[in-house]
Amino acid sequence: MSKVQPTLDVICLGRIAVDLYGQQIGARLEDESTFAKYLGGSSGNVAYGTAIQGLRSGMLARVGDEHMGRFLREELTRAGADTSHLITDKTRLTGLVLLGIKDQETFPLIFYRDNCADMALTPEDISEDYIASSRALAITGTHLSHPNTRAAVLTALKYAEKHGLRRALDIDYRPVLWGLTSLGDGETRFVASDKVTRELQDVLHHFDLIVGTEEEFHIAGGTTDTLAALRNVRQVSQATLVCKRGALGCSVFEGDIPGTWDDVALHSGVRVDVLNVLGAGDAFMSGLLRGYLNDEGWDQACRYANACGALVVSRHGCAPAMPTRKELDDYLSREQSVKQPDRDARLNHLHRVTTRKQQWPELCIFAFDHRKQLVDMAHEVAAREEEIPQLKNLLLEAARQTAQETDLVHRSGILADTTFGQEALNSITGQGSWIGRPIELPNSRPLRLEHGNIGSQLIDWPLEHVVKCLVFYHPHDEEALRLEQDALINEIYHACCKSGHELLLEVILPSDVPDKDERYYAQIIEHFYQLGIQPDWWKLPAQSASSWQIISHLIEQYDPDCRGILILGLDASESELKKGFATAADFPWIKGFAVGRTIFGEPSRQWLAQQITDEQLIDAVKQKYLTLIQFWREYRPAKQA
Repeated sequence: MSKVQPTLDVICLGRIAVDLYGQQIGARLEDESTFAKYLGGSSGNVAYGTAIQGLRSGMLARVGDEHMGRFLREELTRAGADTSHLITDKTRLTGLVLLGIKDQETFPLIFYRDNCADMALTPEDISEDYIASSRALAITGTHLSHPNTRAAVLTALKYAEKHGLRRALDIDYRPVLWGLTSLGDGETRFVASDKVTRELQDVLHHFDLIVGTEEEFHIAGGTTDTLAALRNVRQVSQATLVCKRGALGCSVFEGDIPGTWDDVALHSGVRVDVLNVLGAGDAFMSGLLRGYLNDEGWDQACRYANACGALVVSRHGCAPAMPTRKELDDYLSREQSVKQPDRDARLNHLHRVTTRKQQWPELCIFAFDHRKQLVDMAHEVAAREEEIPQLKNLLLEAARQTAQETDLVHRSGILADTTFGQEALNSITGQGSWIGRPIELPNSRPLRLEHGNIGSQLIDWPLEHVVKCLVFYHPHDEEALRLEQDALINEIYHACCKSGHELLLEVILPSDVPDKDERYYAQIIEHFYQLGIQPDWWKLPAQSASSWQIISHLIEQYDPDCRGILILGLDASESELKKGFATAADFPWIKGFAVGRTIFGEPSRQWLAQQITDEQLIDAVKQKYLTLIQFWREYRPAKQA
């Protein structure tokens, strides 16, 4: 019987946890005040890293039945990794790691892994069919430190050998996890131990590829003389040995180990400034596996591996710092000229846009982030401003019902503000909808921010919230006005790059300027691109076909990874919007609309005047929203979106 074609390239078995990374660089761990939450654990990182390098990876481990376990599962799934055998442990918690960056040599680290979920893996958790579905099995050494997980590893290796899988080991030596240091000393990377050496050497013959730092080969080989250690490993294993040699690069040993380093070939990498070495080894393994499993030869595999490691040491975090395939290939195409990857604008932009967590092929957005307009409306009908938050909750309910009655659950969303819509924002967050929030002071020109400095705002925002900034802009504005607005928009853009939030830049020609030629929109967009500002989204008024054509070419030229364009409403009539949708239908960069007053204007006025009930408001708004969706779908069917 012929072997079934594998559906996976590599299954990663071993440590998976949540990393809580201190955000204050240079601080003692005792003095860290805020932490960023990332996917972590050596095997978890490799599953993630190989997935974003284009391999079909799977994660075989356990996580807790709680928020952190769900976070890890969702992160891997979003990256494209298979989590069908990432087991939910009902009785144990997901492991945690606290980390800090004191300086280039000091990285305080504490493992919280007492009876954690991933160390409860047993042989019964290992499915032979699942192992057989892959071309390779990648193990990390921590799971050899405990009898239960060691038995699970050996079971997986038995099935892997039976079904002809390639078997790879990352030694991943952490003395604290072998009980050789104090519980709080996760930073120490090497402690000699005959017991650990013996237990490693007992299993090394199972592997086709063994990867480690010099210190990790010291423990595997039982001596601190690296070449002697490699020779000792060779006595018990015929695997290809890849020794990581820090900033120098790495060396590959396929046969006998030479007597001197002069006879050892070095696969060198590009030198970069080090921010954080944590996670570099997992990135190295991810790149190496890409070349190894695609049979590209050791030169290319090591080139991938060294480059992945170089990128990660220059960034904050482990998994989120790892490059995607597109990003890595760009880096390798010009690696000699990129001395500081963390400061390379093109590389950072590629990292930002190729690690997005959700795709939005189409969006029908209900915008009710209006503040001044609703305050004015309330005053006109003698209503209290205190009623506006409840109005926004009802508008959200209308949006939800509309999404449920159409097939737009993951193709719709809202624009809502914090001034009156915070409760609505809290209610919809975490449910898979697109969510945008305004930051501009209504009607400000020059642009002003409503709630102060952009950095102080974003620190409190959920990452899924898109920063929406409306700027009234004209190419013929006085130079001082243009420079002032340019500077603030540039600050907002870079703040979003730093925080990880997406940016929607809404551009409207000022109402008090008589010259409103639509061709100015293309000029404004190109101007921002030339300033280095690359918003994830553009929000623009409806244009003629010729104008959309020019704008589309600009996006393709300056930022082919842009999310796209949303058409704004400007309180236009339904017939005007329908005409605009028809014109936009032939331009793929236009992903949908974000319309407000056309949908909620008159029903909201009636509700504030107490002329209609809550239910009548919801129904009226829903019908108007549905009408616009129908118009959009008439010209842009869902199957084409």
